[in-house]
Amino acid sequence: MTKLVQVAVAILIKPDGEYLLASRPNGKGWAGWWEFPGGKIESGETPEHALIRESQEELGITPTQIQPWIQRRYDYPATHDAEAKTVLLHFFFVYAWQGELQAREGQQFAWQHPQKLNVTPVLPANAPIMQALSLPPVYAISNVQEMGEPTFLQALKQQLDQGLQLLQIRESQLDSAALAQLSAQVLQLCAPYDCRCLLNSSPEQAQQLGYQGVHLNSQRLLALTQKPDNLLVGASCHDAEQLQQAQALQLDFALLSPVLPTKSHPEATGLGWEKFGEMLNGLEIPVYGLGGMRLEHLSQAQAYGARGVAMQRALWRSL
Repeated sequence: MTKLVQVAVAILIKPDGEYLLASRPNGKGWAGWWEFPGGKIESGETPEHALIRESQEELGITPTQIQPWIQRRYDYPATHDAEAKTVLLHFFFVYAWQGELQAREGQQFAWQHPQKLNVTPVLPANAPIMQALSLPPVYAISNVQEMGEPTFLQALKQQLDQGLQLLQIRESQLDSAALAQLSAQVLQLCAPYDCRCLLNSSPEQAQQLGYQGVHLNSQRLLALTQKPDNLLVGASCHDAEQLQQAQALQLDFALLSPVLPTKSHPEATGLGWEKFGEMLNGLEIPVYGLGGMRLEHLSQAQAYGARGVAMQRALWRSL
């Protein structure tokens, strides 16, 4: 049985979204591979204390603004320079710090854009985190049924101009022909902005219509046995069982709802922030909060461990 090593990991983030990677120094296992900096949590230490200590020892900085994010367990095989071990990685966003970065262990540093990785090789346990970091903090959900198609497309163009990067088309009221027509317009509009579009439908229909991804409702999620290939895959979850299914399938992300009371489901009691945070604790995939969300809820959602917020009405009304 391999030993379990718990590790605190720092994701240093610049205001422009770039994050820091460091190379493994000579003399350590997996030397030369790139990773998020961090280190072992010692006996009696909290992950937060370990994060600060390791940042001081390895990077010469003291984090001053940190936020817990997701955890990830990974089984490393034995190599010629390292024994087999299981690591439980506690990831933290570090938004501010004191001091100047120093390579105190002889490592190299590289600031990376979430969607344009240019260093290699990357430690296997870190690769899914980079995929998660490429997800933006706001996930928009279409509302053609209430807004009408011309108004929605106009609002979409305005949001794209303001930086929208992730969109779900959820319009179950449309027949196949109408959905295909809307999809063609949306995909053409989003393409110059590199905004990724997901269709709330089956993987087959999403691929047929040219979407980059598919968003699964909870019924499709529970029926799924394998993650679809060549698609960005998200899923709607409403309880712990569904979140565990999304994680077991290693989906790219999940929505958890409703966080707060919503117009769509006025009869549903919102989870509330405390319960929302409890359900995210220990998850290994990024999660968006949905249900009554507005842009001003973003920092609160992230403080409870979310990647961001998903919105169907409030985003389009904000224009």
